[in-house]
Amino acid sequence: MRSPAARVLELLYDRREASVAREELAEAASLSARGLTGALEDLRERGQRIEISTAHGVRLVCPVRLDADLIERRLGTRRVGRSVICFPDVDSTNDVAFEAARQRSCDGLVVLAEHQRRGRGRLGRRWESPPGANVLMSVLLVDDNLPQEAVTIAGGLAVAQGVEDACGLPCQLKWPNDVCIDGRKVAGVLVEVRKRGPRRCVIVGIGINANASPPSSEVDRPATDLAAQTHAPLERIEVVRAVLRRLDRWIEEAGRGRLGKLHEAWVRRCGMLNQRVAVLSAGRRCVGRVLDVDPLHGLVLRGDEGHVFHIPAATATVLP
Repeated sequence: MRSPAARVLELLYDRREASVAREELAEAASLSARGLTGALEDLRERGQRIEISTAHGVRLVCPVRLDADLIERRLGTRRVGRSVICFPDVDSTNDVAFEAARQRSCDGLVVLAEHQRRGRGRLGRRWESPPGANVLMSVLLVDDNLPQEAVTIAGGLAVAQGVEDACGLPCQLKWPNDVCIDGRKVAGVLVEVRKRGPRRCVIVGIGINANASPPSSEVDRPATDLAAQTHAPLERIEVVRAVLRRLDRWIEEAGRGRLGKLHEAWVRRCGMLNQRVAVLSAGRRCVGRVLDVDPLHGLVLRGDEGHVFHIPAATATVLP
């Protein structure tokens, strides 16, 4: 059963920034005047910004803090997002998701945080994000068979599609894990495979620049954020929900070994095909023309000497 605070938050969220009379809000949430006051205090303690006016009533200031109830409600997914937890501050959402694998019913868990103290990207890079601005999210999949390469491809595609669904912004993909808008990175995906006793855990870490992007001095490639592209503060809740729905579909496809549609959809967004690139893979520099992106074997590259290489995403990066 939803708490009084959850019921009030949903009602205010659905009105977005419109004010609601206290009496109307209390009646809709099936609360007494005292119960409504307690629910509003609870929401403020959670970090939600609530404005109360004698003349106009109660208003939720948007964009809102990340909230599990708002993300879970009517999500409609089968696996991804079975349960959602949100934290104000963690070391790493990937680490929290892995620790949750101790619990029996943890498959499909989504972990979000307003801030990470030790957020990381691929190949040991740090992922920096100011508190309360962006989407810092990990999805836990307990699965013996999901291929890491396919999940990396699925994660990037889900983010690109989810951003388009929520914001209407066209996104491109750059192997192995970058989501870009007009050549500027807006999101990244880090997939880790770890063992928790006999259980194989696939953790999909997703970072999306929603309302802030790192300064150029801290990144090696141009970056942007969704708010800069839409020219308005972004509601992260809707982006998270859209990405989870897309990821749920692609994880199901990958789990059943149906990789054809995943491959086609990813390649349509990739501007790297037939381009000459330099890739650092396990300490070795490879240069050649991109032939394909294989959901199981990674980047397919024809070297300058004619040899064809399959470069896995886990140990590789495209050089600037």
